[in-house]
Amino acid sequence: MTYEMNEAALARIDEFFSRIGKHLRDRRQRASFAIYTFGLLGDGERKSVEPIAARACPLPADCKRMQNRLLDFLSRGHWQDWPIRLEAARYAIEAMSMHEKVHVWVIDDTGFLKQGRDSVGVHRQYTGSAGKKANCQIGVSLSVATAHAQVPIDFELYIPESWTSDPERRKKARIPEDYVFKTKIELALDMIDRAAAAGIPGDVILADSAYGDSVTFRGCARLLGFDIAVGIRAPTKVWLLGADNQVKGQAVSAQQLGMQLGPKAFRRCSWREGTNGKMLSSRFCFRRVKVAADDGSPIDEREELWLMMEWPKGEPTPTKFVLTSLPGRMAKKQIVRTVKERWKTERVYQEMKGELGLDHYEGRSYPGWHHHVTVAICCYAFIVSERMKAFPPCGGRQSADCSFTSAA
Repeated sequence: MTYEMNEAALARIDEFFSRIGKHLRDRRQRASFAIYTFGLLGDGERKSVEPIAARACPLPADCKRMQNRLLDFLSRGHWQDWPIRLEAARYAIEAMSMHEKVHVWVIDDTGFLKQGRDSVGVHRQYTGSAGKKANCQIGVSLSVATAHAQVPIDFELYIPESWTSDPERRKKARIPEDYVFKTKIELALDMIDRAAAAGIPGDVILADSAYGDSVTFRGCARLLGFDIAVGIRAPTKVWLLGADNQVKGQAVSAQQLGMQLGPKAFRRCSWREGTNGKMLSSRFCFRRVKVAADDGSPIDEREELWLMMEWPKGEPTPTKFVLTSLPGRMAKKQIVRTVKERWKTERVYQEMKGELGLDHYEGRSYPGWHHHVTVAICCYAFIVSERMKAFPPCGGRQSADCSFTSAA
């Protein structure tokens, strides 16, 4: 994610700082924000406070003062995260919207691997970052996307009950007194509600089965007016609907339905060009269903949804299942492409961790973690905006990844 600033870019980042600065209370906070931002954007393998201070101030005495200043800015600075994140989101969306509509929101989470037990929220828990249970923090994110660009606009740290129920740990980590335990789904819905209230553009929410399996998550997203395209687990039971939209037979698992339909019901579909230049493709089947969740509502009152099943070549059974409310008039190929936009989120996490130190924060407090992540979000929003200016989406038959590969 190499990025070098010329004079025009420096003028734009000055404008960006001016917009962010409206939400910081004084000149000292604005200066600290700028120093920390350039620390994350600059060279160096570690993007935590101590090495950032060392790069900013070569003299040992100045370095220590800078380190204390940045620690105070992150851990004890009285400034709000959401107004700054919202400003950064609007800045990036302005650039993204010049070329394409921002139509997708993506909910996902990522792990921040840690040693010890004192970093706020750290717990032995599963994270896709490690592919197993590990000692880590989990951050839940909301990103917005076009067909060619994606930017995270909000993050929340998941705080396990082992933390929220422990007064001593809460006090040491400076977890707000009014904070109550929230599941990852509740954190995601809080961010969706916040962004919707702020008027962030978008009309489709994507998420994996950790969120899509939740009746509450799906229902709240629909009540807020969003279409959904969310993963579900293979055992999730559904009723198949006939041509008259009436339930046919008993509820079966999504995987069992795919097996009953058989391979001949699945059609090959391509969705984007891969890194080797070949189009990525798989076999898909769509059926109208109602979810057989035990939520107490009558069958005839449950929403009719599409179940998108994927059966990759060489696999003995279908492997992926997505529930979507995307309209029937939308071509199946377009639905596949929309659903597959979620893959970019992992790429964004990798860039933010590898290049902007998203997971390098070494402090232990709740405010400090969120402040660090806010600055990282702002850095990435600026970079995405610059990419859109320098490398607008390619014309013709374009790769969904062309803006990233050109900018790398």
